[in-house]
Amino acid sequence: MSRVAAIDCGTNSIRLLIADISDGNFKEVVREMEVVRLGQGVDVNKAFHPDAIARTLSAVEKYARQIKDNNVEKIRFCATSASRDATNRDIFIDGVRDILGVEVEVIPGEEEAALSFAGATKELLQSDAPFLVVDIGGGSTEFVIGSTKVESAKSVNIGCVRMSERHLTQQPPTSAQLHAAISDIDKAIAIAAKDVPITTAKTLVAVAGTATTIAAAALELEFYDRYAIHLARISAEKVFQVAAKLQSLNRDEIAKLGYMHPGRVDVITAGALVLSRVMAATGASEFVASESDILDGMAWKLAGE
Repeated sequence: MSRVAAIDCGTNSIRLLIADISDGNFKEVVREMEVVRLGQGVDVNKAFHPDAIARTLSAVEKYARQIKDNNVEKIRFCATSASRDATNRDIFIDGVRDILGVEVEVIPGEEEAALSFAGATKELLQSDAPFLVVDIGGGSTEFVIGSTKVESAKSVNIGCVRMSERHLTQQPPTSAQLHAAISDIDKAIAIAAKDVPITTAKTLVAVAGTATTIAAAALELEFYDRYAIHLARISAEKVFQVAAKLQSLNRDEIAKLGYMHPGRVDVITAGALVLSRVMAATGASEFVASESDILDGMAWKLAGE
């Protein structure tokens, strides 16, 4: 049996998974998430803000204690979109090395997509293949298609934090802001579609916090329940309704939604817009919401399975 720890540091959040994996069996020991907004201002400044680095390293220190307390054998730390874009990433990477004693892997979008695919499809039936896995992050969105393995993948820069900072700078957004965001999103999806046949999958699987939060809204949950959300099938009509509702609310109204994580309040409208445009572009009638994603893929790979 291998006890492994995977840390995924994205644009909006940093997450930890500690799991025991042996002979195809997976037992979750710890799963944590903190919204640290590492990508604060990166879209404009191409550099990490000192406050964002401090917030993130504080979370890494907390995770380091949990890793030590749980006698982890192997650790992998992957950083994604914001770290790919930041010119001063070495400050962050050095900080993580000092705390954890491991090297940060700033992985390309295509590897991020492949790891998300591995995590998201492990529990799914092959009768539902081929799968299109869509990972809407803070800085980027990954599209990856395949059945038992990745056949093609593409990462494009239309994450919820990036679209919020670039276009949806007030809540509710104006019609002009929405129009500009939709234009940007649709262009990026079209770029992805040149490499990934996004309309040919039998099953659309959406992972990460934007998708699971939209699922919570569509399911009309009073609070966030990952077990109710995991593998729920959400219709395209519901996605469009949720996206439209979020566009009509002010920030305080969004914050009062029982299933809404405080760190997603100011970016969920953009995230829902991205997901709604993905649904429209793919023509999918529904998506499967998966709580298993890049973290799970990293853990499986660490264990050699």
